[in-house]
Amino acid sequence: MPGETRQAGAEIVEPTSMLLIGHDVPIGRYTTVRRLLPQRQRRMVGAWCFVDHFGPDEATTERGMWIPPHPHTGLQTVTWLLDGEVVHRDSLGNTQPIRPGQLNVMTAGHGIAHSEYPPADRPRLMHGLQLWVAMPDSARHDPPAFAHHEDLPVLRDGDLTVDVLVGELAGVRSPARAYTPLLGAQLGLPAGATARVPLERTFEHGVLVISGGAEVAGVELTPGSLLYLGTGRPELTMRAGTDAKLLLLGGAPFDEPLVMWWNFVARSHEEIAEAREDWMAGRRFGPVVDDDAAPLPAPPMPTTRLKARERDGHILG
Repeated sequence: MPGETRQAGAEIVEPTSMLLIGHDVPIGRYTTVRRLLPQRQRRMVGAWCFVDHFGPDEATTERGMWIPPHPHTGLQTVTWLLDGEVVHRDSLGNTQPIRPGQLNVMTAGHGIAHSEYPPADRPRLMHGLQLWVAMPDSARHDPPAFAHHEDLPVLRDGDLTVDVLVGELAGVRSPARAYTPLLGAQLGLPAGATARVPLERTFEHGVLVISGGAEVAGVELTPGSLLYLGTGRPELTMRAGTDAKLLLLGGAPFDEPLVMWWNFVARSHEEIAEAREDWMAGRRFGPVVDDDAAPLPAPPMPTTRLKARERDGHILG
C-alpha cells in the first residue's frame, strides 16, 4: 500500500512514495493558492493537515493577500514567507508584520479570529506558505495564543542550508511550540548539488518544492505537487536540478479522526455547527483588533452530515 512501512522480520522495508498534485483554490478576493493538503488520497502528514503554497505573484498591481476577519478552532496556523510582507491582526490584540525568514504561529485552541493584509508600502512580490497543524484532543480546547519568531535556527551542511521552522532536525530545534511530535524545515540547495537529510524513522514525511526543481527520493519534483514518503525512512536523498528551495514536513502519525470544514478543525458535525453558529452570532471568537472590515460570513452548513476522516482519507462512521 503506498506510503506504508512493512516489516520483514527485524528489517524495515522502505515505503513507496505517493505524488500528490495540488489544485488552485481562490482565497479572499485577490489570492489564488495551490492547495497540496488535504487531498482525497492523503489528508495529513503527521499533524500537518493543510498546506497552501502561494506565489510568486506580483503584489504591486494587485491587492495581494487580502483576507478579512475570519475564525479558527482546533488548529495552529503556520505562516512562512519567501517574498513579500503580510500584516497579521487577531482577536487577542496582536498586530504583527511577517517578513521573509520569520515565522508566525497562531494557536486557535477553542477559538480565535484574525485577518491578513499586505502593508501599505508593499514589496513587489508575494510568495510563501500557510499551513495548519491539527491540535490533539488534549490541547484543542485550550485558550488561543500567538507567537512571532524572528530568528530561527539554521543548519548548514556543505551545500545544504536548512531553516528549522518547527520541531528538530539533526539536533537543531526550533523555538516554535508544537503539541505533537512534528517537523517543518526549509531545505535550500544550489543547482547540481546533492544532499542527504537524516529523518526520524517513526515519522511520516512529505516534501514539496517551493521554488526551482529537484529530484527527491528518486522522484522529479517541481512546484505544484507534494511527495508523500510514509514512515520508516532513515534519510532523504536530494539532487537539485536548479537552485531549489523545498519544504520538508514530518511528524508522528496523527491517529485522531478529524472533521475539517471551512476554517474549523473538530471531531464531530455538532462541534462544527456550534463553531459556525458562534461565529455568525458574534460569540466566542471576539473582534480583530484595529480592523473595521466586515467579517467573512461562514458558508451554509452542508445538507449532509459531516463525518470524521482518518489521515489517509477514509471516512469513519
